[in-house]
Amino acid sequence: MIRSPARQRGAVLFIALIVLVAMSLAGIALIRGVDTANLIAGNLAFKQNATHGGDWAVEHARTWLQAQSAADLYNNAGGRYLAAMQSGVDFTGTDPSRPDFDWNADGFDPGPDPAGNQVRYVIHRMCDLAGNPGSVNCVRTTTGGTADSTKGGATYGGAALPSTSQIYYRITARVTGPRNTVSYVQVMVN
Repeated sequence: MIRSPARQRGAVLFIALIVLVAMSLAGIALIRGVDTANLIAGNLAFKQNATHGGDWAVEHARTWLQAQSAADLYNNAGGRYLAAMQSGVDFTGTDPSRPDFDWNADGFDPGPDPAGNQVRYVIHRMCDLAGNPGSVNCVRTTTGGTADSTKGGATYGGAALPSTSQIYYRITARVTGPRNTVSYVQVMVN
């Protein structure tokens, strides 16, 4: 007696199709995850590049400050330098309770940084008003000047060491890079 072959039911084919669909969905999820990671890494690179542009602007502003005489810093010098601090102004445009700083009208444009980012900065002397710092209230640092020295044979507390006072300046830089990347760098120098 000859036996006829057993009937095939196709169960293996059905399971293979289910596994193939699951693997396709996993592959799509993996591709989307990699794309998202690449976007995040790219955005972080743009932000870091813009921050380096802010450092470049701070050095540019610091070089300008060092080239000025003390008397030149008593009054405003165009859009680059303000002899009085602007309290109550929002440099980043994120505080709705304060007016925004107008970077296009009031910020100095030294040109693009070496990476091609648009850079603007402003320098504020940390004084309440413009004018001679001896007659206006300024934020200062003082070094030396203790009256507790007996150097040179003077009696205790009788001879003060000379002190120096320096005014602080705030440099704020705004850098705009690719993909609307905006970075702010703020530094205090004296």
